[in-house]
Amino acid sequence: MRISGGTLKGRPVKVPPGIIRPSMDRMRESVFGALGDLGGASFLDIFSGTGIIALEAASRGAAYVEAVEMDSRKRDTLIANVSISPVRIHCRFMAAELYVRRAKRNFDYIFCDPPFPYRFKWQLAADIAASALARDGTLILLHRPREDFFDGEIPFIRKSPPREFGRSIVEFLRVDKPAE
Repeated sequence: MRISGGTLKGRPVKVPPGIIRPSMDRMRESVFGALGDLGGASFLDIFSGTGIIALEAASRGAAYVEAVEMDSRKRDTLIANVSISPVRIHCRFMAAELYVRRAKRNFDYIFCDPPFPYRFKWQLAADIAASALARDGTLILLHRPREDFFDGEIPFIRKSPPREFGRSIVEFLRVDKPAE
């Protein structure tokens, strides 16, 4: 697996032991192409795994990047992978739900890539939008399997057309919070 764009384009990324579903090259290129220049942006990668998404963001100019991963078997690989980043990638090792509840910093972009069997994707997106992680205008990118569809309303979220990659879908969810 290699980084698909930016200053680190072509650099290899190690894969940790255990169950992993690395993000497809085509999906990463398309999503980051849609985002454009991340110069100066803040970026959060939840369910980080290898750290490839955090690295893609840093490679494309994000100024502040965090990666959240719960699986301790991925810790050493994630730390080794993010060490090649041009900016420090802050790694947090805890459950995504706990991280969201404890959040104090907000982000411009939040990429959420839970395991496909994870049943609480849409609730987690709602929790992120309502948390301190998101401010008005934050873009949540939710990677999900095609069959895990939800067409209801989510508080504080405005949906944009998703991107489809075979069985994978990336939802573009814009946070729309009222002024405080």
